[in-house]
Amino acid sequence: MDALLIALLGCLLAETGDKGQLLALALAERFRRDGAVIAGIVAAAVANAAIGAAAGAFIAPMLGTDGRLLFLALALIFLAIGMFWPTKRPDPLASWRLGPFPTTALGLFILGFGDGAQFLILGIAVRTADPFLAATGGAIGIIAATVPAILMGGPSFKALPLRAIRLGGGVLVLLAGMAAAVSALHLA
Repeated sequence: MDALLIALLGCLLAETGDKGQLLALALAERFRRDGAVIAGIVAAAVANAAIGAAAGAFIAPMLGTDGRLLFLALALIFLAIGMFWPTKRPDPLASWRLGPFPTTALGLFILGFGDGAQFLILGIAVRTADPFLAATGGAIGIIAATVPAILMGGPSFKALPLRAIRLGGGVLVLLAGMAAAVSALHLA
């Protein structure tokens, strides 16, 4: 259950105000078909989470207990650094003529591949014995961060203090990563 909750909360914080959320909002405004855009969000989140968890399950047997914890610590620290970085508006994929579902699914899949949330899911899958729960929690966290942006709409969503949320979340994630690193290296 730890894997599910940590992945859910970590991905929720990581995706709030991130480029995936901004791209989904731009696509919802462009297509005006919220259902298809939300379905694309779900497809991309599930695919990226599954890839991260599968990679974690592959790497886990190669590492010892401390190595697994250090891997998770590095995932958390790198995620926090990414959260401190200013977010640029992504390309709204205006030249893509695939329709709302495939444009959203492919665009968010490509944008999320190798992103901080996917790396966090990988780190949690390496650390825990249940990569399925890490993937499930991560996908739910990504969806929970992105879908409300679509449902709120542009002006309401943009009124939120996204930068403050990202900085506060980055501090929490950084502290968790540093605590995990200290524990993995037996410094305390």
